[in-house]
Amino acid sequence: MATVKPFRGVRPPRDIVTEVVSRPYDVLDSEEARAEAEGNPKSLYHIIKPEIDFAPGTDEHKPEVYDKAVENFKAFQNNGWLVQDDKEHYYVYAQTMDGRTQYGIVVAAYVDDYMTGKIKKHELTRRDKEEDRMKHVRINNANIEPVFFAFPDNAVLEEVIRKVTAGKPEYDFVAPDGFGHHFWVIDDEATIQLITDEFAKIPNLYIADGHHRTAAAALVGNEKARNNPNHTGTEEYNYFLAVAFPASHLKILDYNRLVKDLNGMSPAEFLEHLEENFEVIDKGTVPYRPAALHNFSLYLEGR
Repeated sequence: MATVKPFRGVRPPRDIVTEVVSRPYDVLDSEEARAEAEGNPKSLYHIIKPEIDFAPGTDEHKPEVYDKAVENFKAFQNNGWLVQDDKEHYYVYAQTMDGRTQYGIVVAAYVDDYMTGKIKKHELTRRDKEEDRMKHVRINNANIEPVFFAFPDNAVLEEVIRKVTAGKPEYDFVAPDGFGHHFWVIDDEATIQLITDEFAKIPNLYIADGHHRTAAAALVGNEKARNNPNHTGTEEYNYFLAVAFPASHLKILDYNRLVKDLNGMSPAEFLEHLEENFEVIDKGTVPYRPAALHNFSLYLEGR
Protein backbone atom coordinates (compact mmCIF):
# COMPACT_ATOMS: atom_id res chain seq x y z
CA MET A 1 0.00 0.00 0.00
CA ALA A 2 1.14 3.57 -0.69
CA THR A 3 3.07 5.35 2.05
CA VAL A 4 3.01 9.15 2.20
CA LYS A 5 3.66 11.68 4.94
CA PRO A 6 3.17 15.40 5.56
CA PHE A 7 6.25 17.61 5.45
CA ARG A 8 7.52 21.11 6.17
CA GLY A 9 7.32 22.77 2.77
CA VAL A 10 9.85 25.38 1.65
CA ARG A 11 7.90 27.95 -0.34
CA PRO A 12 7.67 31.67 -1.19
CA PRO A 13 5.68 34.21 0.83
CA ARG A 14 2.31 34.98 -0.75
CA ASP A 15 3.25 38.49 -1.86
CA ILE A 16 6.17 37.37 -4.06
CA VAL A 17 4.97 34.00 -5.35
CA THR A 18 4.44 35.32 -8.89
CA GLU A 19 8.07 36.48 -8.97
CA VAL A 20 9.43 33.13 -7.79
CA VAL A 21 7.22 30.89 -9.93
CA SER A 22 8.77 29.07 -12.90
CA ARG A 23 7.89 26.42 -15.42
CA PRO A 24 9.41 22.92 -14.93
CA TYR A 25 13.13 22.77 -15.65
CA ASP A 26 12.77 20.41 -18.61
CA VAL A 27 10.17 22.26 -20.71
CA LEU A 28 12.51 25.03 -21.84
CA ASP A 29 16.16 25.38 -22.71
CA SER A 30 18.79 27.50 -20.99
CA GLU A 31 18.32 30.56 -23.18
CA GLU A 32 14.53 30.48 -22.80
CA ALA A 33 14.98 30.30 -19.02
CA ARG A 34 17.49 33.14 -19.17
CA ALA A 35 14.97 35.28 -21.05
CA GLU A 36 12.10 34.48 -18.65
CA ALA A 37 14.25 35.26 -15.59
CA GLU A 38 15.80 38.44 -17.01
CA GLY A 39 15.79 41.22 -14.44
CA ASN A 40 14.21 38.98 -11.78
CA PRO A 41 16.63 37.73 -9.10
CA LYS A 42 13.73 35.91 -7.37
CA SER A 43 12.99 33.58 -10.29
CA LEU A 44 13.28 29.89 -9.35
CA TYR A 45 15.17 29.38 -12.61
CA HIS A 46 18.27 30.61 -10.72
CA ILE A 47 18.04 27.37 -8.72
CA ILE A 48 16.62 24.82 -11.17
CA LYS A 49 18.54 26.15 -14.22
CA PRO A 50 21.52 27.90 -12.59
CA GLU A 51 23.46 28.03 -15.87
CA ILE A 52 21.51 31.23 -16.57
CA ASP A 53 23.84 32.96 -14.10
CA PHE A 54 26.82 32.15 -16.34
CA ALA A 55 27.78 33.27 -19.82
CA PRO A 56 25.49 32.01 -22.62
CA GLY A 57 26.61 28.62 -23.86
CA THR A 58 27.97 27.47 -20.48
CA ASP A 59 27.64 23.71 -20.06
CA GLU A 60 24.84 23.18 -17.54
CA HIS A 61 26.56 20.02 -16.26
CA LYS A 62 29.75 21.74 -15.05
CA PRO A 63 30.44 21.37 -11.31
CA GLU A 64 30.41 25.13 -10.77
CA VAL A 65 26.88 25.29 -12.22
CA TYR A 66 25.59 22.76 -9.68
CA ASP A 67 27.46 24.69 -6.97
CA LYS A 68 25.67 27.84 -8.12
CA ALA A 69 22.32 26.11 -7.56
CA VAL A 70 23.32 25.47 -3.94
CA GLU A 71 24.49 29.07 -3.50
CA ASN A 72 21.26 30.42 -4.96
CA PHE A 73 19.05 28.07 -2.92
CA LYS A 74 20.74 29.27 0.28
CA ALA A 75 20.46 32.90 -0.84
CA PHE A 76 16.73 32.51 -1.53
CA GLN A 77 16.24 31.25 2.03
CA ASN A 78 18.49 33.91 3.56
CA ASN A 79 16.60 36.62 1.64
CA GLY A 80 13.22 35.29 2.75
CA TRP A 81 12.19 34.42 -0.81
CA LEU A 82 11.78 30.78 0.24
CA VAL A 83 10.64 30.07 3.80
CA GLN A 84 10.18 26.68 5.46
CA ASP A 85 6.86 26.06 7.20
CA ASP A 86 7.14 25.63 10.95
CA LYS A 87 5.18 22.35 11.02
CA GLU A 88 4.40 19.43 8.74
CA HIS A 89 1.50 19.87 6.34
CA TYR A 90 -0.13 18.34 3.36
CA TYR A 91 -1.13 20.84 0.67
CA VAL A 92 -3.66 20.96 -2.17
CA TYR A 93 -2.37 22.24 -5.50
CA ALA A 94 -4.67 22.93 -8.45
CA GLN A 95 -3.93 23.80 -12.07
CA THR A 96 -6.37 25.44 -14.47
CA MET A 97 -5.71 24.75 -18.14
CA ASP A 98 -8.00 25.15 -21.14
CA GLY A 99 -10.96 25.95 -18.92
CA ARG A 100 -10.67 22.91 -16.63
CA THR A 101 -9.13 22.60 -13.17
CA GLN A 102 -7.48 19.52 -11.68
CA TYR A 103 -6.80 19.22 -7.94
CA GLY A 104 -3.94 17.26 -6.41
CA ILE A 105 -2.59 16.58 -2.92
CA VAL A 106 1.05 17.51 -2.31
CA VAL A 107 2.75 14.74 -0.33
CA ALA A 108 6.12 13.36 0.66
CA ALA A 109 6.20 10.05 -1.23
CA TYR A 110 8.13 7.06 0.09
CA VAL A 111 11.40 6.14 -1.61
CA ASP A 112 10.95 2.44 -0.88
CA ASP A 113 7.60 2.47 -2.71
CA TYR A 114 9.49 3.43 -5.87
CA MET A 115 12.28 0.93 -5.30
CA THR A 116 9.79 -1.92 -4.77
CA GLY A 117 7.48 -1.00 -7.66
CA LYS A 118 4.49 0.30 -5.69
CA ILE A 119 5.01 3.57 -7.56
CA LYS A 120 4.40 2.50 -11.15
CA LYS A 121 6.24 3.93 -14.15
CA HIS A 122 5.41 3.74 -17.84
CA GLU A 123 8.56 5.16 -19.43
CA LEU A 124 12.16 4.04 -19.57
CA THR A 125 14.63 6.62 -18.30
CA ARG A 126 18.00 7.75 -19.61
CA ARG A 127 20.86 7.41 -17.16
CA ASP A 128 22.44 10.75 -18.18
CA LYS A 129 19.21 12.63 -17.41
CA GLU A 130 18.79 10.73 -14.15
CA GLU A 131 22.35 11.61 -13.11
CA ASP A 132 21.81 15.30 -13.88
CA ARG A 133 18.84 15.52 -11.52
CA MET A 134 20.51 13.21 -8.99
CA LYS A 135 23.40 15.69 -8.74
CA HIS A 136 20.90 18.52 -8.31
CA VAL A 137 19.00 16.72 -5.53
CA ARG A 138 22.17 15.45 -3.88
CA ILE A 139 24.03 18.76 -3.80
CA ASN A 140 21.01 20.82 -2.67
CA ASN A 141 19.85 18.14 -0.25
CA ALA A 142 16.33 19.01 -1.41
CA ASN A 143 13.67 18.28 -4.00
CA ILE A 144 13.18 21.70 -5.59
CA GLU A 145 10.41 20.55 -7.96
CA PRO A 146 7.63 18.00 -7.37
CA VAL A 147 6.90 14.97 -9.50
CA PHE A 148 3.41 14.34 -10.87
CA PHE A 149 1.52 11.23 -9.71
CA ALA A 150 -1.94 9.85 -10.39
CA PHE A 151 -3.90 7.57 -8.08
CA PRO A 152 -7.22 5.67 -8.36
CA ASP A 153 -10.19 7.79 -7.35
CA ASN A 154 -10.86 7.74 -3.62
CA ALA A 155 -14.11 9.17 -2.25
CA VAL A 156 -12.61 10.18 1.10
CA LEU A 157 -9.69 12.05 -0.46
CA GLU A 158 -12.07 13.65 -2.96
CA GLU A 159 -14.11 14.99 -0.05
CA VAL A 160 -10.95 16.27 1.63
CA ILE A 161 -10.05 18.15 -1.54
CA ARG A 162 -13.59 19.57 -1.78
CA LYS A 163 -13.59 20.82 1.83
CA VAL A 164 -10.07 22.27 1.71
CA THR A 165 -10.62 24.10 -1.58
CA ALA A 166 -13.84 25.66 -0.29
CA GLY A 167 -11.57 27.87 1.83
CA LYS A 168 -9.38 30.76 0.74
CA PRO A 169 -6.24 29.66 -1.13
CA GLU A 170 -2.75 30.58 0.02
CA TYR A 171 -1.80 31.28 -3.61
CA ASP A 172 -4.14 32.05 -6.49
CA PHE A 173 -2.76 33.50 -9.73
CA VAL A 174 -2.47 33.08 -13.48
CA ALA A 175 1.07 32.60 -14.80
CA PRO A 176 2.35 34.31 -17.98
CA ASP A 177 1.65 31.14 -19.99
CA GLY A 178 -2.07 31.44 -19.13
CA PHE A 179 -2.17 28.53 -16.66
CA GLY A 180 -3.90 29.14 -13.35
CA HIS A 181 -2.24 28.01 -10.12
CA HIS A 182 -4.09 27.59 -6.82
CA PHE A 183 -2.63 26.34 -3.52
CA TRP A 184 -4.05 25.57 -0.07
CA VAL A 185 -2.24 24.61 3.15
CA ILE A 186 -3.83 21.79 5.16
CA ASP A 187 -3.34 22.64 8.83
CA ASP A 188 -5.95 20.47 10.58
CA GLU A 189 -4.31 17.51 12.34
CA ALA A 190 -7.31 15.21 11.91
CA THR A 191 -7.38 15.89 8.15
CA ILE A 192 -3.63 15.30 7.91
CA GLN A 193 -4.00 11.92 9.62
CA LEU A 194 -6.99 11.05 7.42
CA ILE A 195 -4.94 11.71 4.27
CA THR A 196 -2.11 9.49 5.53
CA ASP A 197 -4.56 6.71 6.38
CA GLU A 198 -6.42 6.88 3.07
CA PHE A 199 -3.27 6.76 0.97
CA ALA A 200 -2.28 3.67 2.97
CA LYS A 201 -5.34 1.95 1.46
CA ILE A 202 -4.28 2.72 -2.13
CA PRO A 203 -2.26 -0.14 -3.65
CA ASN A 204 -0.26 1.90 -6.15
CA LEU A 205 0.64 5.39 -7.26
CA TYR A 206 1.39 6.06 -10.93
CA ILE A 207 3.94 8.45 -12.39
CA ALA A 208 2.04 10.70 -14.78
CA ASP A 209 4.99 12.98 -15.53
CA GLY A 210 8.51 13.32 -14.19
CA HIS A 211 10.04 9.86 -14.58
CA HIS A 212 13.60 11.21 -14.45
CA ARG A 213 12.92 13.45 -11.45
CA THR A 214 11.21 10.55 -9.64
CA ALA A 215 14.10 8.20 -10.36
CA ALA A 216 16.64 10.82 -9.30
CA ALA A 217 14.87 11.65 -6.04
CA ALA A 218 14.34 8.01 -5.13
CA LEU A 219 17.85 6.90 -6.08
CA VAL A 220 19.46 9.68 -4.05
CA GLY A 221 17.27 8.79 -1.07
CA ASN A 222 18.21 5.14 -1.43
CA GLU A 223 21.86 6.11 -1.77
CA LYS A 224 21.72 8.16 1.45
CA ALA A 225 20.09 5.25 3.27
CA ARG A 226 22.83 2.83 2.17
CA ASN A 227 25.58 5.26 3.18
CA ASN A 228 24.19 6.06 6.62
CA PRO A 229 25.40 3.50 9.21
CA ASN A 230 22.80 4.84 11.65
CA HIS A 231 19.89 4.69 9.20
CA THR A 232 16.53 4.31 10.97
CA GLY A 233 14.01 4.78 8.14
CA THR A 234 12.55 7.97 9.59
CA GLU A 235 15.00 10.38 7.93
CA GLU A 236 13.76 13.02 5.49
CA TYR A 237 15.75 11.43 2.65
CA ASN A 238 13.38 8.45 2.76
CA TYR A 239 10.75 10.64 1.09
CA PHE A 240 10.51 12.93 -1.92
CA LEU A 241 8.20 15.68 -3.16
CA ALA A 242 5.16 14.71 -5.24
CA VAL A 243 1.74 16.02 -6.24
CA ALA A 244 -0.81 13.21 -6.52
CA PHE A 245 -3.97 13.77 -8.59
CA PRO A 246 -7.10 11.56 -8.62
CA ALA A 247 -7.25 9.79 -11.99
CA SER A 248 -10.62 11.29 -12.93
CA HIS A 249 -9.19 14.81 -12.64
CA LEU A 250 -6.63 14.20 -15.36
CA LYS A 251 -6.80 14.60 -19.10
CA ILE A 252 -4.31 12.69 -21.22
CA LEU A 253 -2.80 15.09 -23.74
CA ASP A 254 -1.53 14.33 -27.23
CA TYR A 255 2.08 13.16 -27.41
CA ASN A 256 3.32 14.26 -30.83
CA ARG A 257 6.58 13.82 -32.70
CA LEU A 258 7.69 15.32 -36.02
CA VAL A 259 9.45 13.01 -38.51
CA LYS A 260 11.37 15.23 -40.90
CA ASP A 261 11.89 12.84 -43.83
CA LEU A 262 10.92 9.39 -45.09
CA ASN A 263 14.48 8.07 -45.49
CA GLY A 264 14.33 8.17 -49.29
CA MET A 265 10.91 6.55 -49.61
CA SER A 266 7.93 8.05 -51.37
CA PRO A 267 4.79 8.48 -49.25
CA ALA A 268 3.24 5.46 -50.99
CA GLU A 269 6.30 3.32 -50.30
CA PHE A 270 6.35 4.46 -46.69
CA LEU A 271 2.71 3.45 -46.17
CA GLU A 272 3.37 0.14 -47.90
CA HIS A 273 6.15 -0.61 -45.43
CA LEU A 274 3.90 0.39 -42.51
CA GLU A 275 1.33 -2.17 -43.68
CA GLU A 276 3.82 -4.93 -42.93
CA ASN A 277 3.22 -4.36 -39.22
CA PHE A 278 0.15 -2.14 -38.94
CA GLU A 279 -3.37 -1.90 -40.26
CA VAL A 280 -3.30 1.44 -42.10
CA ILE A 281 -6.62 3.27 -42.53
CA ASP A 282 -7.09 6.53 -44.45
CA LYS A 283 -9.15 8.74 -42.10
CA GLY A 284 -9.46 11.65 -44.53
CA THR A 285 -8.47 15.26 -43.96
CA VAL A 286 -10.24 16.00 -40.64
CA PRO A 287 -7.86 15.89 -37.64
CA TYR A 288 -8.03 12.46 -36.02
CA ARG A 289 -7.05 11.46 -32.49
CA PRO A 290 -6.45 7.87 -31.42
CA ALA A 291 -9.37 6.49 -29.43
CA ALA A 292 -8.02 3.16 -28.15
CA LEU A 293 -4.90 1.37 -27.01
CA HIS A 294 -2.41 0.58 -29.81
CA ASN A 295 -3.90 3.23 -32.12
CA PHE A 296 -1.60 5.83 -33.66
CA SER A 297 -2.52 8.87 -35.72
CA LEU A 298 -0.22 9.76 -38.61
CA TYR A 299 -0.44 13.01 -40.61
CA LEU A 300 1.05 12.68 -44.08
CA GLU A 301 0.56 14.76 -47.25
CA GLY A 302 -2.50 16.58 -45.90
CA ARG A 303 -4.30 13.41 -44.80
